[in-house]
Amino acid sequence: IPAGECNTGSIQCCDQVQDAKSSQMSGILSALGLDSSSISGLAGTSCSPIDVLALGGGTSCTQTPVCCNDNTYQGLINIGCVPIIL
Repeated sequence: IPAGECNTGSIQCCDQVQDAKSSQMSGILSALGLDSSSISGLAGTSCSPIDVLALGGGTSCTQTPVCCNDNTYQGLINIGCVPIIL
């Protein structure tokens, strides 16, 4: 989706984005005490917010820019992510 359509919070730059039900993400989610079977969509790890307005000023995301609906784990993992077009 276009960056301007992320209405769930700040756009995040994540080192890795995978299906939440993948074996690797399931292991991470389980370690955090989360049930991966109840989570759908993509999850991102090692995420940090991106200031979209600053993109023209040199801020960039060399990994995967996403819009996520659950950013409550301080960037360790974000849940319900959708790739963003910057």
